[in-house]
Amino acid sequence: MANIWARILVGAVTILVAVGYKNYRDLSAPGKRPDLDNQEYWGPTLKEPYRENKAILPFDISVKPEVIEDLVSQLRRPLKAQAPLEGVGFKYGFNANELAKVVKYWRNTYLAKWSEREQYLKKLDHYQTEIQGLKIHFIHAKPKQVKGQKPKKVLPLLLMHGWPGTVREFYDFIPLLTTPSDKSDYVFEVIAPSLPGYGWSQGSSKTGFGVAQVAVVMRNLMLRVGFDKFLVQGGDWGSLIGSNVASLFPENVLGYHSNMCGNNSPMGQLRLLLASFFPSWYVDSQYADFYKGLGHLFGTIMEEMGYAHIQASKPDTIGNALIDNPTGLASYILEKFSTWTNTEFRLLPDGGLTKKFTYDQLLDNVMIYYVTNSITTSMRLYSESMVASQFALAVDSVPILAKAGCARFAHEITHVPDSVLANKFPNLVHSSHHRDGGHFPAFELPQQLYDDFVSFVQKANFS
Repeated sequence: MANIWARILVGAVTILVAVGYKNYRDLSAPGKRPDLDNQEYWGPTLKEPYRENKAILPFDISVKPEVIEDLVSQLRRPLKAQAPLEGVGFKYGFNANELAKVVKYWRNTYLAKWSEREQYLKKLDHYQTEIQGLKIHFIHAKPKQVKGQKPKKVLPLLLMHGWPGTVREFYDFIPLLTTPSDKSDYVFEVIAPSLPGYGWSQGSSKTGFGVAQVAVVMRNLMLRVGFDKFLVQGGDWGSLIGSNVASLFPENVLGYHSNMCGNNSPMGQLRLLLASFFPSWYVDSQYADFYKGLGHLFGTIMEEMGYAHIQASKPDTIGNALIDNPTGLASYILEKFSTWTNTEFRLLPDGGLTKKFTYDQLLDNVMIYYVTNSITTSMRLYSESMVASQFALAVDSVPILAKAGCARFAHEITHVPDSVLANKFPNLVHSSHHRDGGHFPAFELPQQLYDDFVSFVQKANFS
């Protein structure tokens, strides 16, 4: 009888091992690139066949004076926000006392010098072109060469922001990229688009326009401006869209660098789970404090990701509430520049907003959303990306074959270790950990992000 039970046990273990191996092999198998329509039309319905206007034209971002006058009028209305609970800081969201200070500064100081701020926003060259039925705005910053110095090799760079950011995040970062430096053999020609539906870029008129489809538009933009080989850098949505660009178009992407690398493939999720239970197997001990496990991630999701749920399910509801509501818009956007810069700032009565940024910087960003009326269209990217049809494309399971670099800034919401990234980034040549900085490093620490980026490019050696 014992022999029979032993054989049954051995048989059961063999079956479990075989099934487990098959499942592991299936999880490990790289995904196939989905067949996307690279010319799919996303504009409003037309009566005549669509003919794309391929012209690239300078774009004037001037704001009509009556828009500013109306904004001043709205900001003069008494602020009727409820007084915050005692001692809560920013834990309940944007503190009404700090909001009153922001609104006062916005109305009395910032808008009094609007012509100066507008000229600042115009200091980079703005353009617009039409891609797949959408008018796409972008900054095109060409590299400088210094007389008497050996010319640097020029590399094109697609630079992408996320939500609730705009191209304003890059105004101190772009000049570093386009100016020759002793730290790098390269200098960069930067294309920094407003993502579709953000700022001065038109949003889709049709459903189904998620990160994969935005990636197609971004790749087509780079081809339009004359670059069939280019680097990609981004955080937040810029990271996810950039990852899709690199996965879908390996023939075009030289390298991928992100300050928010992730791996949402099935194997990546399995490794992330295992890393939570067996951290010493997956995490370098000197950076153990960066990786807090699934428990911390779950807590963060519960505390800080409510905005994503509503934007993924009912973006137009919250969008409608923020239209012609500059105070509400500032509150909704700027709360993220507190919490996502450092979660400890939630404990402060002013949210630590001016510890890393100035009111002018922050209000520049808010103004781009306000004057373009783009808050609703920007939030629709959540609803179009967090759906079954987008997940079914399985782009997350398609490896990025280009050389890759991942930078981690200490106060980012969450981090993913290299061991978890391995199947998504088989050519990860650069990995770094920074003891300062949060979700918006191009805005907060442009020099540090630049140093990290050029370190990646030097290691990758794009000769």
